[in-house]
Amino acid sequence: MRGPSRILLLLSSAFMVVTGGMLGTAAEQGGDAQRHDRRLADLGRALFHDPALSRDGTQSCATCHDPDHAFTDPRESLAGRAVSIGDDGASHGDRNTPTLSYASLSPDFHRDAKGNYKGGQFWDGRADNLRDQAGQPMLNPVEMAMPDRATVVERLRGNADYAQGFATLFGKGALDDVERAFDHAAEALAAYQSTEEFAPFDSRYDRYLRGEAELTAQEQFGHTVFITWNCRLCHQLRQQGITERETFTSFEYHNIGVPVNHAVRAINGLGPDHVDLGLLQRPGIDDPAQAGRIKVPTLRNVAVTGPYMHNGVFEDLRTAILFYNKYTSRRPASRINPETGQDWGDPEVAENLSLAELQSGLMLDDERVDALVAFLETLTDRRYEPLLAERKRAAQEAVAAR
Repeated sequence: MRGPSRILLLLSSAFMVVTGGMLGTAAEQGGDAQRHDRRLADLGRALFHDPALSRDGTQSCATCHDPDHAFTDPRESLAGRAVSIGDDGASHGDRNTPTLSYASLSPDFHRDAKGNYKGGQFWDGRADNLRDQAGQPMLNPVEMAMPDRATVVERLRGNADYAQGFATLFGKGALDDVERAFDHAAEALAAYQSTEEFAPFDSRYDRYLRGEAELTAQEQFGHTVFITWNCRLCHQLRQQGITERETFTSFEYHNIGVPVNHAVRAINGLGPDHVDLGLLQRPGIDDPAQAGRIKVPTLRNVAVTGPYMHNGVFEDLRTAILFYNKYTSRRPASRINPETGQDWGDPEVAENLSLAELQSGLMLDDERVDALVAFLETLTDRRYEPLLAERKRAAQEAVAAR
């Protein structure tokens, strides 16, 4: 169910909890703090699915972060699914919409003991944490396009359920002050995005670790490839050993030499001279050594969240893996992008490449690439396993039709 009917149902359910209705009574067993957290998350859920928080009323958070598609954007545009379309139906972004799955586990933006930047939200880390991130898409002119915070809060005030829910959670007059009201909304959105719905840890890999499922020989070999090819250097919390609730990202920032997505640039109006500087674009960072560095994404649900890289330049997961192989292989075929039949292209930012990590692995042959893909598919949450099966069938049918 989509559209207004879905929003009304979400609002109705959420505010039964917020205002102490039937669901609120059941929740009282959890104590005041747990009850507040649950009510706050339910309010956030309603906000997340409400298109009224966009300028033209056509786009909610869930439009670009669809819960049925691992919280990414399944819509096709002139740029395929590489970037998202804005509320006006014409604007296109410059970066691929990242999944919100497991995003709440990212630490606040900081520098570690070695001086490396870690954590935060967005590809360039411009939000310190999930609460800071939650309100930004509403004000982005190529996303939800609200002109300012006051307009967002005015929409909230115009909804009687919101007015009552905010008052119950934050006190009488919770929507009177624009800045505080907007921050309350961001807090609620962050609370919803921190629930188990976004981070269930129930993939087949997780079930395997708990002794509830088996991995095939190919998938187990793929895990070995993951470790020995040094994917773990950037895509594990710890470089050694197995972490029970592994996020499959170090939350660091690296420049891996991704080429420009020229198809996107031809559509979004930024032009051929625009350069995505990544972490260097975060306010307060002026160190040229951060140019081109992009936050390492989680590999959870990676098999169902393409296109790949921060600009969506690669359609297929196998292609993304082969891109890394160009740094460790001397074979001529490793220099060619299989999706275009041409050279991979120059890095958008040629400086600051993480060559120590990129060149540390062994060359992969087809058997190892296939095994790595098979392992990465085991990181798919249980609810998206049918989506994975559907995409694999479609890929097989496309190959058969050639």
